[in-house]
Amino acid sequence: MAMANPLWGAPRIHGELLKLGIEILERTVSNLMPKYPRKPSSQTWRAFLKNHRNNTVSIDFFTVPTINFRILFVFVILKNCHRKVIHFNVTKHPTAQWTAQQIIEAFPWVTAPKYLIRDRDSIYGNYFKQRVKNMGIKQIITAPRSPWQNPYVERLIGSIRRECLDHVIVLNKRHLQKILSSYFEYYNQDRTHYGLDKVFPLKVEFKQNHSLVAR
Repeated sequence: MAMANPLWGAPRIHGELLKLGIEILERTVSNLMPKYPRKPSSQTWRAFLKNHRNNTVSIDFFTVPTINFRILFVFVILKNCHRKVIHFNVTKHPTAQWTAQQIIEAFPWVTAPKYLIRDRDSIYGNYFKQRVKNMGIKQIITAPRSPWQNPYVERLIGSIRRECLDHVIVLNKRHLQKILSSYFEYYNQDRTHYGLDKVFPLKVEFKQNHSLVAR
């Protein structure tokens, strides 16, 4: 009966047996139920972020309008474990080649992370994918319309807007680069983070490096 009705559990089968006049304990039915091998449970997205944050970076673009209504594109790379902004750049016309070059500049030699979290933006084309793959980085792509899956960089972009860009008028690309350079210096060296026990990223990075040296 269980083989013919794989969705039935022991209580349902016990009830059917009683209808047929077969007196049996439900516990006995449960013990006689066939045991199906279970697939190992995969880790949740939250668990992945927690388990691999030391080897993971997040990337994303956001746009900034200038005083003459031109649109500039800002690309940021964030180290997840200590929330440090490790690279950014500004461009008027982003391409896959330009974006791949930013990854190369951010991670010279053997400093590349194991994982890179990004969204499904078309800017990350075949050229970008191949260059990142050649660096030994595995790309973790978020689900469509799911910014919550890339929470650290999304939170960073929100902070940039609320604390900086919402209070200034950007003149041009050079002006924006200067503004963001100053903000990221403050962000990395002085700004406290609730997720880091109210300390700043460089202090967390120092503690982690010191701990590794001590080992």
